Amino acid sequence: MIRSVLCDILGIEKPIFQGGMAWIADARLAAAVSEAGGLGLISSINADVRAEIRHARELTRKPFGVNIMLAAPNAAEVAEIVVEEGVSVVTTGAGSPAPYMERWLQAGIRVIPVIASVSYAIKMQQLGATAVIAEGAESGGHVGDIHTLALVPQVVDAVDIPVLAAGGIADGRGAAAAFMLGACGVQVGTRFLVADECRVHDVYKERILKASDIGTIVTGKSLGDAVRSLKTPFSKQFAKMEADPTVSDDELRAFGTGSLKKAVFDGDLAGGSFLAGEVAGLVSRRESAAAIVNDIMDGAEKCLSQAKELLYES
Repeated sequence: MIRSVLCDILGIEKPIFQGGMAWIADARLAAAVSEAGGLGLISSINADVRAEIRHARELTRKPFGVNIMLAAPNAAEVAEIVVEEGVSVVTTGAGSPAPYMERWLQAGIRVIPVIASVSYAIKMQQLGATAVIAEGAESGGHVGDIHTLALVPQVVDAVDIPVLAAGGIADGRGAAAAFMLGACGVQVGTRFLVADECRVHDVYKERILKASDIGTIVTGKSLGDAVRSLKTPFSKQFAKMEADPTVSDDELRAFGTGSLKKAVFDGDLAGGSFLAGEVAGLVSRRESAAAIVNDIMDGAEKCLSQAKELLYES
């Protein structure tokens, strides 16, 4: 079984995180991933984060964490809730955790920010982060400009703390590649969308299963907020509006407001943003979260053990 320093630091069995996907990552999914030996994450974008944390504790005694979207209106509130509830791990995105780091570190929380550049990884290390998640532009949701294959080894070389890889990882091959790049673990989002324990609408799951290699699109760059999602009537209309100079930024933002929630709970193809990474084309079946964790980790171990067989001397 693959283990890394990350397992020892966090008290988990397998170096795999489930992405803290907004409106999606709840107690049930997080607990299922943690029970399988990885680290499940609850999104701070939930109606009642405190209740989700407590529910997760009813479902598992293993470590789990909370992902905090720092640009969200409730960020400061959730930052305090994780301390009050004794959460052991916090991952962050969409902003700097600097205002909360001292409070979290004093409470013994392991802080692991999602980063999209070397410079930001260095800043997070200086702030006291336990590790960083280097997320490439292949990922679903909010994306940066650098892709995983190039980003991860540069971050590994630049910092002394553990690095997880995210973006473009959906099976053992992707995880094995990440480990060879120097990552100590992986974070997976898109594949968990079709997990039995994932609450997204059936339409969402079916669109993931039917996605092709060119089934995603990036929109929102003109707003400074690039997002990768499945190609749907909504995302195509957004792209059309974004390319139209007569459409204002305010109109674009209004069009996109609430779109993820519409996709997650209603399966609304016309009004919903179905966030997904480029690896959606690799996702072919529904299964339990445990089956996903085991398939990725067992597949990575098999790939790494057979790597030598792929090469031969001439």
